[in-house]
Amino acid sequence: MSKQSKRREALVYHAKPTPGKIQVVPTKKYATQRDLSLAYSPGVAEPCLEIAKDVNNVYKYTAKGNLVAVISNGTAVLGLGNIGPEASKPVMEGKGLLFKIFADIDVFDIEVGTENIEEFIQTVKMIAPTFGGINLEDIKAPEAFEIERRLKEELDIPVMHDDQHGTAIISSAALLNALELTKKKIDQVQIVISGAGAAAISCTRLYQAFGAKRENIVMLDSKGVIRQDRDDLTSEKAEFATHRLIDTLDEAMLNADVFIGLSKANIVSPDMLLSMAKDPIVFALANPDPEIDYQLAIDTRKDIIMATGRSDNPNQVNNVLGFPFIFRGALDVRATKINEAMKMAAVKSLANLAKEAVPEQVNIAYGETRLTFGKEYIIPKPFDPRLIAEVPPAVAKAAMESGVAKEPIENWDKYKEELLERLGSDNKLVRLLLNRAKINPKRVVFAEADHLDVLKAAQIVHDEGIAIPILLGRRDVIEKLKEELEFDADVEIIDPKSDEEEERKNIYAKTYWKQRKRRGVTLYSAQNIMRERNYFAAMMVNEGDADAMISGFSRSYPLVVKPVLELIGLAPDSTRIATTNVMMTQRGPMFLSDTAININPTAEDLTKIAQMTAGVVKMFGMEPVMAMISYSNFGSSKNKTATKVREAVSYLHKRHPNLLVDGELQADFALNKEMLQDIFPFSKLAGKKVNTLIFPNLESANITYKLLKELYKADSIGPIMMGLRKPVHILQLDASVDEIVNMTAIAVIDAQQKEKKELDNKVAIEK
Repeated sequence: MSKQSKRREALVYHAKPTPGKIQVVPTKKYATQRDLSLAYSPGVAEPCLEIAKDVNNVYKYTAKGNLVAVISNGTAVLGLGNIGPEASKPVMEGKGLLFKIFADIDVFDIEVGTENIEEFIQTVKMIAPTFGGINLEDIKAPEAFEIERRLKEELDIPVMHDDQHGTAIISSAALLNALELTKKKIDQVQIVISGAGAAAISCTRLYQAFGAKRENIVMLDSKGVIRQDRDDLTSEKAEFATHRLIDTLDEAMLNADVFIGLSKANIVSPDMLLSMAKDPIVFALANPDPEIDYQLAIDTRKDIIMATGRSDNPNQVNNVLGFPFIFRGALDVRATKINEAMKMAAVKSLANLAKEAVPEQVNIAYGETRLTFGKEYIIPKPFDPRLIAEVPPAVAKAAMESGVAKEPIENWDKYKEELLERLGSDNKLVRLLLNRAKINPKRVVFAEADHLDVLKAAQIVHDEGIAIPILLGRRDVIEKLKEELEFDADVEIIDPKSDEEEERKNIYAKTYWKQRKRRGVTLYSAQNIMRERNYFAAMMVNEGDADAMISGFSRSYPLVVKPVLELIGLAPDSTRIATTNVMMTQRGPMFLSDTAININPTAEDLTKIAQMTAGVVKMFGMEPVMAMISYSNFGSSKNKTATKVREAVSYLHKRHPNLLVDGELQADFALNKEMLQDIFPFSKLAGKKVNTLIFPNLESANITYKLLKELYKADSIGPIMMGLRKPVHILQLDASVDEIVNMTAIAVIDAQQKEKKELDNKVAIEK
């Protein structure tokens, strides 16, 4: 994608369909006049009076306790510099979005129009009663130090400048683990800090809190080594001035054990790395390009432990591992501040988490057989679902122990359970899905690439490295649309109706004719059929000219399924095909089956559908918790529709006792674990959070997923085809660009899985 095209895409993303990235959503009912009279006058007077009696009641009756202000004056925005408060607003909204999706914290972004320290401080102090916490952001040094110091002293709610402390907390956790791996002591290692801004100062202070010695630290700014004999130092820089008579980074790196880069790209050379001590630890954290390229660094020193700020390298030092969870813990005990004890608790929690067994969901997301603590895994991954259940409790306990918590937590097990429930508001599954596809992209043929939205999706998967697209359709139309989209990549285009493809069509036609010649197909009719794009695309996958196929954007489901079934057929271990849809709901991802194929499945069919769906859920790194849905509960109806569900459950319980499945169940009992526990405590699902629903027929499944999609704007991935021999996935009519991209990622992952299975079978046969 060209720079201009990326710029346009970013602008459209922020402008449409609604300008900006966040909005205010009511949390109470407001349908009736009674609701409104409670929400406002006269009912609102009662909580006002209670708060007037005791100001702490503001946490009981308002949203203050889960509301953080992200505040900036726009003086140091990302790598853009001093661009002003208005121009910083998209970044502050983005920070608000991260707070919400990672820790379920609400945010108002506040942009303050002053560069005067006193005016800024007074502004924040005057609006502080609104908020449960203050996140300072993108404020230039040295003003940032004074602003944070004063606000922490003068306010009784948590205040943190994330630019200072976020990187410090995450890099400290990584540093502790790297030192453990190299068997080095933090109070003995020689440390070089490249950069002397807010982040660098905060990092160095936190390293000292963990035992690093000031005399072992050399810090550099843009003018070179910060020495005691320099007369141009701020008080913060002077704090780390060295007595050593050195001037350059080359000199500082000689025999150094640790390098922390918070400066600019490509300032560290291979020779500098070679001059470092044995088992060097290098955190090159400049973004987007580090102080030394990751691959160059590990090629130069085999004994290096390397971290960067980039997601495409191991050991990403990413602030999102810290600030959402630190504020979550601070808010949940109503801490009056975020102190050193709380930050150090977050560091230790992150460091310890990297040493624990990694959940399968995380291994799958990063394409690893098993992530284990070591040189390439010294810090948890941002997608790790354990973060919200580990870091906030550690921070909350530290707040309690250090005396700054106003509402101590008593039941820690219940608190962790509540934290995990908050994950439901996040759409992590899509990010996991795309990340996993990128690890090993496959060739995907888009059978309707001469439609604008399909081509746009193909452009995205190409640019993002999700798949290698093959574009099927009218060449002239595709080329014109590519030009319109500025999609200038060299991507294969195939027009099945053109004479250019005559040779391949004849080969495919002969293969198809051999398969179907006893079913009324002549060679001549086979040649004509190969002009039809879905037959041609399916044959490409069948013959290994593509790894997967996407179709269905402009044609009804049955028309697309027919050629797929004729040419692809069932997987060796399948007796039928079915589909499941993944719905991104507020309670988390929900798998719904069968949404597109089996009109009125038998009990035996339902068992197969349940088994295949369980396989898809596991493919996403989740453990299936499955409810077989009906209009009755556990035998309350003798009707054959309910009876077949009961029979399917009985079969699954006997043949697959380890599968967590039960029914027949009404949908409300399946989804309300407390109600199920109270009324049907004998159920295998009692007290469990169901993530998979198996419906008794196509009608109920299809209606349910489309209602969720339209009424609640729940994102949908699917229908995901299950039971086919090759990876083919069929879109719903007029699917959105995002839906096509997500389905392409599914197709890639499906191809990855089938390739692995074939290799495993081949190895088993050879043995």
